Amino acid sequence: MHPRFRITLALVVVATLISGPTSANSHESAVAEWNRHAVEAILNPATAAVPGAGQPPTVGVIHLAMVHGAVYDAVNAIVGGYQPYLSGLDPAPAGANVDAAVATAAHDVLLGLPPQALSQALRDRLDGEYESFLADIPDGPAKTDGIAVGADAAAAMLALRASDGRYPGTPVQFPVGEEPGAWRVTGSGNDPAAWVANVNTFVITSSSQFRTDGPLPLTSAEYAAEYAEVKALGEKDESTRTSAQTAMAMFFIANPVEMFNRNFRLIAAAKGLSTADEARLFAAVNMAGADGLISCWDDKMFYAFWRPMTAIQNGGADGNPATIADPDWEPLLANPPYPDHPSGYNCLTASMMHAATDFFGPQHVAFDLVHANGTARHYTRFTNVIKDTIDARIYLGIHSRTPDVQGALMGKKVARWLGRHELRPVD
Repeated sequence: MHPRFRITLALVVVATLISGPTSANSHESAVAEWNRHAVEAILNPATAAVPGAGQPPTVGVIHLAMVHGAVYDAVNAIVGGYQPYLSGLDPAPAGANVDAAVATAAHDVLLGLPPQALSQALRDRLDGEYESFLADIPDGPAKTDGIAVGADAAAAMLALRASDGRYPGTPVQFPVGEEPGAWRVTGSGNDPAAWVANVNTFVITSSSQFRTDGPLPLTSAEYAAEYAEVKALGEKDESTRTSAQTAMAMFFIANPVEMFNRNFRLIAAAKGLSTADEARLFAAVNMAGADGLISCWDDKMFYAFWRPMTAIQNGGADGNPATIADPDWEPLLANPPYPDHPSGYNCLTASMMHAATDFFGPQHVAFDLVHANGTARHYTRFTNVIKDTIDARIYLGIHSRTPDVQGALMGKKVARWLGRHELRPVD
């Protein structure tokens, strides 16, 4: 139940970062403000100026999808025009305040997350932000009704996701092996959030719906060519990377869920989106991102393929005479604690960028993708970001090309499915 996202807006906008958080209700819409509060609470590290839970992208985007699914349903219950994400919600009373509904839906989902997700201090902060936000809305039936609508949407979302596979009681780990091609722990442990592979999806039918074709055969010429590429470009100290390639690689070590949500807030503000359109945008990109990463983790669990560092250090044992081993080879970026195939960064980037393309349409949308450190990269299409994140993971030495490309294709398929089946306009 989702639309081909099309809105009539100016064809080109450049979004520019405003340093620091924007004060509540001054320049931000309700949807943007509560996206910011959610991102800060869920994703910011404990050491940030606005401390957060420091959840990894795989977990954080699932929780953001819950927040924005509830916000979308709350707004849609009042404004209408689109099919709800969850059925069975009571119709909103006439005149219900939309901003109160947005804040309540987001706040109640965040406070309804499991104890492992957010500390009590973060919950107390969210309570304070919520009270401050509501204080700016005049008391009366409209405010009361808006709060009730948001509470109903949040309760429905929390009920749906109550037993969705998050934080299982039994530990889940990626399989480890010693044979050629099998993933081996490379110093940073086994992902404590490997259970994401088993979490229920939001919009696609299952986490294996868009299973990738898998890694290249170790003895193939294609595998040898990609081996040589990452060996040359991704090495820590003696790489053939240019300074521009290194700069791009380091730009994309940022938490992509935080960076993309922050930049979508900037783009939405520059575009002047309505509350309904903003709610739909953030629901779409975060639900697509969540299903992209759930699918990716399922694929990683299925293939459990080794990282380039393991492959290159053991190149003499893979059965391919064209792969020359280097026992001392290390990547530019330390290996993350999960298998190589496919690339999670590209699953996420492609799912979110294709969802944004579906929303805004095929026309050019020029924007600056701004890093938290203030540096920026300019793009004229959302999907052009994917080309850079594919190359960046090779320059970082943590993926060869096929895992990047197949991860991006998986994310594209997730976003296309969402665009055809979810959040569609009412006929």
